[in-house]
Amino acid sequence: MLRFDDRVAIITGAGHGLGRSHALLLAERGAKVVVNDLGGALDGTGASTGPAADVVELIQKNGGQAVVSTDNVATPEGAQAIVRTAVEAFGGVDVVINNAGILRDKSFGKMTVEEFDGVLAVHVRGSYLVSQAAYPYMKEAGYGRIVNTSSPAGLFGNFGQANYSTAKMGLVGLTKTLGIEGARNGIKANAIAPIAWTRMTEALLPAEFEAKFTPERVSALVAYLAHDSCEASGEVFSVGGGRVARVFVAEGPGWKSDDLSPEAIADNWAAVMTEQPYVLTAGDSMKAML
Repeated sequence: MLRFDDRVAIITGAGHGLGRSHALLLAERGAKVVVNDLGGALDGTGASTGPAADVVELIQKNGGQAVVSTDNVATPEGAQAIVRTAVEAFGGVDVVINNAGILRDKSFGKMTVEEFDGVLAVHVRGSYLVSQAAYPYMKEAGYGRIVNTSSPAGLFGNFGQANYSTAKMGLVGLTKTLGIEGARNGIKANAIAPIAWTRMTEALLPAEFEAKFTPERVSALVAYLAHDSCEASGEVFSVGGGRVARVFVAEGPGWKSDDLSPEAIADNWAAVMTEQPYVLTAGDSMKAML
């Protein structure tokens, strides 16, 4: 059994849905968990200690160790307070699972700047701030695991979610950079793009998804990515309904000419659009251009 004895995990947005499931699983396997949740509505308004406190109570009832955090991930002060809670309660931080998120869905033409910025603030800024607050402790220990939460909406787009899609794809870039920068200090970062039946998705998914696409079927992957034994870093994984798959950004072979013009591109558009064989890294892309 993959266990987390003596490991300290911060899980944001852990009062409901996926975050709650992650917290319960890691605590069951020995982790000391900071259950962070602002306790607001789906659109980020309001606040309550109830959701986080309920999860902590359940963990403790089952013999685990957990503490409540209701600090806001989207502010530097809130992120620092979350990490400080982990350090003061358990002596450090080994794992950060960035799961907090809100929805403010609206078609692009009707979306306000506030609706756009508000979603990015929680998903992207929040993941950045909490990870950065924990980073010095991980760096000093020479060990860390960061799991970010992307989405199929970010990878492939979705109507009415320009803000959410932008945020979720931004987390892919953050994850890949953290994977590169963290390597020298034993810090590994990965992202999941989950499909699960939660209060955030129940209005978007067909009713028949509820039984198969449970949060627990996502948490199994999160636990592995957060474990000592996981060597992957800078990767993104699709997960849901019992299936796990690597998702990658690739570049086709393309078409090259020393006499590039709009007309030449138009004439060779089929070659530009060819997918195979593809390259996976920025370095490979640069080589193909030389």
